[in-house]
Amino acid sequence: MQNETSIRDVSTRLDQLSIPESSASLAERYRSNSPFPYLTIDNLFEPDRLTTVMNEMSVAKRSDWVHHNTHKIEKFGQKSAVLLGEAGFQLVALLHSAPFLYLLSEITGIWNLLPDPYMHGAGYSIIPPKGKFDVHIDSNEDLTSGLTRRLALIIYLNQDWSPKYGGQLELWNKDASRKVAEIEPVFNRTLLMEVSRTSFHGVNPVVEPSGRSRYSFMAYYNTAGGILGKEKGVHSSMYAPDIYGPKPTVRSLARKFTPPIFYDFVRQKIK
Repeated sequence: MQNETSIRDVSTRLDQLSIPESSASLAERYRSNSPFPYLTIDNLFEPDRLTTVMNEMSVAKRSDWVHHNTHKIEKFGQKSAVLLGEAGFQLVALLHSAPFLYLLSEITGIWNLLPDPYMHGAGYSIIPPKGKFDVHIDSNEDLTSGLTRRLALIIYLNQDWSPKYGGQLELWNKDASRKVAEIEPVFNRTLLMEVSRTSFHGVNPVVEPSGRSRYSFMAYYNTAGGILGKEKGVHSSMYAPDIYGPKPTVRSLARKFTPPIFYDFVRQKIK
């Protein structure tokens, strides 16, 4: 069965994490939060690991970033997963590992999750001073692979961050007419949220007085869609013609091309 492996089975392989409560408790919080399923966990990761990731982002060359800059958004995104530093690479290895995927499935109830090794739209993320991201929904499909996006995970990397510095993630109701919740982007806070047609969210302008930017690290998780049935062309192993064996007999050809019910009827009459 798809959910035979649970957090209890993989917890010993998640010793790099500090999981504060049971999977059942995390799942309940995820499902019950409004305006759509989401969950925040503080201090999930080792602080030194995240500090090193933040330092890598700080020294990245300008050419390593994609600058999104319109009247609705200003942010810097990672250009390619190939440009990850060692700490970023190790963090991705954890986020994409089977034990971590099982943990996410236990929390969300979404099984057979697939990570994106190319980190499209994910990885390092910086919102500069006065930068923002107006209320929106994320793309519900990875346009390069055709997979369906189901979850977004954001790890915040902002030490000593005050609410007056801005950069909060706002969660809005399903028609984007009212803000329902607000997430402070403080260091080592992890946000897991559903990606859907109604998961509206946005980022407040960053107004940190000394000119600091808002740092985060992102990952998306996908599924391959519904399982197709035989009527849609799905099949098990299909063997090529037996070109090395004996030539087919009349009987074997008849069995191959005759409907099973009619074939069985003829066999009974011959007997």
